[in-house]
Amino acid sequence: MTSRNCLAIALALALQPVAAQADDGWSANLRYRHEAVSDDAFARDASADTLRLRLGYSHAFVNGFSAGAELEAVAAADGSYNSTANGRTTYPVVADPESFELNQAWLRWRGERGGATLGRQRLLLDNQRFVGNVGWRQNEQTYDAFSADFSPREGLVLRYSWLDRVHRVFSDEAIDPLARERDLNAHLANLSWTGAAGTLAAYGYWLDDQDVATASTRTLGLRYTGQRAFDAVKLGWTLEYAKQRDHADNPLQVSADYVLFEPSLSARGLTWKVGWERLGGNGSTAFQTPLATLHAFNGWADKFLVTPANGLDDRYASVSGKFGSGRLDGKLGWTVAWHDYVADRGDADYGRELNASLSFPLPAGFAGLVKLADYRSDGFAHDTRKLWLQIERNWP
Repeated sequence: MTSRNCLAIALALALQPVAAQADDGWSANLRYRHEAVSDDAFARDASADTLRLRLGYSHAFVNGFSAGAELEAVAAADGSYNSTANGRTTYPVVADPESFELNQAWLRWRGERGGATLGRQRLLLDNQRFVGNVGWRQNEQTYDAFSADFSPREGLVLRYSWLDRVHRVFSDEAIDPLARERDLNAHLANLSWTGAAGTLAAYGYWLDDQDVATASTRTLGLRYTGQRAFDAVKLGWTLEYAKQRDHADNPLQVSADYVLFEPSLSARGLTWKVGWERLGGNGSTAFQTPLATLHAFNGWADKFLVTPANGLDDRYASVSGKFGSGRLDGKLGWTVAWHDYVADRGDADYGRELNASLSFPLPAGFAGLVKLADYRSDGFAHDTRKLWLQIERNWP
């Protein structure tokens, strides 16, 4: 099937009427994106125009049971980029390959104090620093898993997941079989308590990667978040620490720390943040988060999807807010962020990065986004600039 035919089918399906409740009936998502990449490591620039359609259906049965499934199709208007599936390695990577696959298929039970889900599903833990769905990419990361949650009292939630397989964003069409999916035997436990003083989470993630033994790790950590209002000013904070060691059949000796310190201040419609995130490294191994929504961390240019062997210190600052007038009053959202990267071991300078974005509503329920990443290398990787133009809508 040609790219043009895929685009036509996706548009035809997306424009069909969809009306249902979120937990019972049809759902759909349509997203068009243009991504342009200029990477000094390549003689050619990449340009990708992709269209993603998700179409799902769920049905609620009696006694709290429900079932659902979701298909996902990605089509491309041209091939001037390396999708990891098209073999065009002379272009920079834009990890949005053409694909058509089953994104989710699950059976679920929900009760008064908890529930459980069995099957292919999306998993989002805390801020997705360790486990997420990589929602930024056109092809979503999902898991063949069993997950359960239990809340014995208000504010206290215990979550557990067993992962059998992860279906990665490079899709079933990726040339490298290990980029398509990984065979896992992973146990994830997360206990969180929310009260007047904030939210405290304790977690343990035992990841046994049966395809890549060196990716098998055990991670134990604590995360504390909260905010407090003082008249027109709101102060917020995130503190986190984790320790990662080798696990299962990993032949490497891993012993690395993770530290996050991020205070914030909101006043007069602006939110200011400063942060320090450290992923430790000893020159041979480093703290890794292979199941994370990595695009959300360490800059949108995606230069640190794998932590360098000497680790990474990311010192950053950001400001965000909303503006607009008339019908657009408060509906235009913007963010500007600055990152300064150095090695955890040896203090080598990795470079700096500027990120900026603008989101805005469009007619007929669509939403638009313009986004920019500008990474300037200082001996690590190469100067890279990325630009995104995106239009998206959800039904219902």
